Amino acid sequence: MEKTDRRVRRTRTLLTRGLIQLMKEKDIKEISVKELSDLADINRGTFYLHYTDIYDLLKNIEDELFQEFNAILDRTLTGAPDKHDPEATLREIFLLLHRNQDTARVMMSPHGDLAFVNRLKHLVQERICQFLMHTHSTNHHTYREAFAISGCIGVIETWLNQPAPQTPEEMAKLCSHMLLKGLDLK
Repeated sequence: MEKTDRRVRRTRTLLTRGLIQLMKEKDIKEISVKELSDLADINRGTFYLHYTDIYDLLKNIEDELFQEFNAILDRTLTGAPDKHDPEATLREIFLLLHRNQDTARVMMSPHGDLAFVNRLKHLVQERICQFLMHTHSTNHHTYREAFAISGCIGVIETWLNQPAPQTPEEMAKLCSHMLLKGLDLK
């Protein structure tokens, strides 16, 4: 893998932080390249060396998060479905969200990107559906899937907006328990 120049990483980090900061206050469609460049204290031309527009930067931020989500799911959801430990998977997901708390909070806020939330729902749906098909013989997996998706997203949104949130480990345990009881898996 090619190593990115330190200055390039720094510029991208400044732009990412700046965009997240601006999205706390306004919708993405209201943010200009000039405003973001001024906040990040970089030249507009430098912005365009890295991204085509604000939406390209936003997509890049989301793509990086989803690469990490997928890596966690690929790593933790291996083997037979009945051997999966949902708490371990959830712990890693909550740890990822905790490390990227500002970004996740903004993406799921009223000023955030609905496409991000929908993409997250789709990812959870894809993985939950595979799991449920292997663990249940009834046709009710569509309802279980909807319950799990809405429940997980709702718990994440609530957790991200708490002034003193529980630890990722506590949330993984709580969410795992609710899913397993709610899905009647144990």
